[in-house]
Amino acid sequence: CKAAVAWEAGKPLVMEEVEVAPPQKHEVRIKILFTSLCHTDVYFWEAKGQTPLFPRIFGHEAGGIVESVGEGVTDLAPGDHVLPIFTGECGDCPHCHSEESNMCDLLRINTERGGMIHDGESRFSIDGKPIYHFAGTSTFSEYTVIHSGQVAKINPDAPLDKVCIVSCGLSTGLGATLNVAKPKKGQSVAIFGLGAVGLAAAEGARIAGASRIIGVDLNSKRFDEAKKFGVTEFVNPKDHDKPVQQVIAEMTDGGVDRSVECTGSVQAMIQAFECVHDGWGVAVLVGVPSKDDAFKTHPMNFLNERTLKGTFFGNYKPKTDIPGVVEQYMNKELEIEKFITHAVPFSEINKAFDYMLKGEG
Repeated sequence: CKAAVAWEAGKPLVMEEVEVAPPQKHEVRIKILFTSLCHTDVYFWEAKGQTPLFPRIFGHEAGGIVESVGEGVTDLAPGDHVLPIFTGECGDCPHCHSEESNMCDLLRINTERGGMIHDGESRFSIDGKPIYHFAGTSTFSEYTVIHSGQVAKINPDAPLDKVCIVSCGLSTGLGATLNVAKPKKGQSVAIFGLGAVGLAAAEGARIAGASRIIGVDLNSKRFDEAKKFGVTEFVNPKDHDKPVQQVIAEMTDGGVDRSVECTGSVQAMIQAFECVHDGWGVAVLVGVPSKDDAFKTHPMNFLNERTLKGTFFGNYKPKTDIPGVVEQYMNKELEIEKFITHAVPFSEINKAFDYMLKGEG
């Protein structure tokens, strides 16, 4: 089948004919019908965050249909509509048994691994030479092989060209607000960073019934778009000569009730924590920092009863919870269409990345 292969760091993807082997034990082979793009693909494609591993097939946000299943797979069958997920749920480890965690010991995201867990081998090849996997998903291919613990079976009536975005960014932001920050109806929420994840966090605040949703971003052009996601006010730190946390505290009579940080900037993490109200304020970190980052804040901020939390994939368990997020969309509680800016044929995937990198998508 056709796949978009990254032959070397940062070079355009090349459409190639690849061979996709049958699924082995606990694996499924999926026909990918729609894939969306995530900035994480770019990060690893440019080889900024790892030991470079090429040639490789990237992609981890998609929707498709199960084509065949390997030995030991009992919960999925050919014809099932599914979302591949970059992290998994084995069902057996302490994390999977815990109601409070979604960080599966076996299938937690691993960006270093280029083969399958079962035997370390790749299921992709060109002329017998292996092409490496990415995040266990590799959705930039018409067919892919994935561990069954990383596959969420969803409502077959859900349009895959829309719900494909649920498998990464949308759930990460939405869950950060609904599952971790947990604003109460009528409370105020500040969102740091209005990219796709931040807008999904704002959508979560809208669904929760927040009275004020304050968007913080260095790009004022993002505000108009953000209004569609329930953002009511906008703060650009560049417009103020005092720290943003102070600006927000003055706007909200002492601080917001909840904040969600979606940038990965250490500066924004401090601001998000220090802008919440003492006594009950909760700040949630979503953005992934650079590897040497550290931040400091005064311990009194904690003693004054502010809470700082982190989240991974919105605290959703992939197989257990993601089908329910799709149902929220089917029940018209969650709006997905407004997250989608372009539809591009698979053969023109590089053009889609151009839209993203120019900030148009």
